[in-house]
Amino acid sequence: MSTDAGAARSLAEPEWRLRARRHRDRVDAWIGDRRSRRSTGRTHPVDDFLFDYYPYSTSRLAAWHPGHGVELRGDVREYLDHPDYAATRRGVAADSARLGRHRERLALAIRLLTATSEREPRLGCFGMHEWAMVYGQRQDEVRHFSHPLRLSPAKVVDVVDQVGLRCTHIDAYRFFTDAATPLNAHEPTRATQHEWEQPGCLHANMDLYKYAMWFLPFLGSDLVADGFALARRAREVDMRAAPYDLQDLGYEPIRVETAEGRAEYVRHQRAVAEKARLLRDRLLSDLRRLRADLDGRRPQPR
Repeated sequence: MSTDAGAARSLAEPEWRLRARRHRDRVDAWIGDRRSRRSTGRTHPVDDFLFDYYPYSTSRLAAWHPGHGVELRGDVREYLDHPDYAATRRGVAADSARLGRHRERLALAIRLLTATSEREPRLGCFGMHEWAMVYGQRQDEVRHFSHPLRLSPAKVVDVVDQVGLRCTHIDAYRFFTDAATPLNAHEPTRATQHEWEQPGCLHANMDLYKYAMWFLPFLGSDLVADGFALARRAREVDMRAAPYDLQDLGYEPIRVETAEGRAEYVRHQRAVAEKARLLRDRLLSDLRRLRADLDGRRPQPR
């Protein structure tokens, strides 16, 4: 039986297939490189992070969805097998009835993103979180051990001790070495994440991709792809400022062990934060629309 599925506007088949093709063309380079590396057992410390740390497959990123409230018309058989879609009178749309399972996660994302957007960026960390993840370790102990450190382990310790640690992101802080953890100026936790998240943080800005992925297919794939593109840029800055030597991969280091390098890092950090601000606003707007739809629905019979 067909349903209205909450669709507010429609896309004819030629239009939505064009949009789907453009999305696939955009992400093909990202997922193609990833699949090629996996087939040969190679790794990449910048690009693989976005697929390993964020547990979303290349297929999920490649799939195109129009977002909540959009009906697709025409030959829509490929969407009818998706559990979050329902048939409409003329095609298919994301099923509003399925939104209810996202209620708690929706509230969490809106809370975190709202708190982040209301704060001023903090730009004084200088990317030291990656240094804290190798603090006191030998070359053969570090996470990306196949890539040499730019400085000796002893020098890494000296730089961290001199510059200091001011990380506000729980998912960076939790990977600090045992020796580095007590040196951080803050103690972010999962329970207090909404109190620490701030818009200058590269990792908080990378996470916009994660939050968009949480709500597929109720958010459009354009937003997801924009989040992935921003996360890629932020991760590149992240690893260029790390103590690893990645010049063989084409990444010139941002030498945050120097005053000039720290100033360069802040310039990149500001640029990422500005793009993230715009994306965060879009994401929040869509999430609040989803919540309004949820709150306005009558309870479904059990």
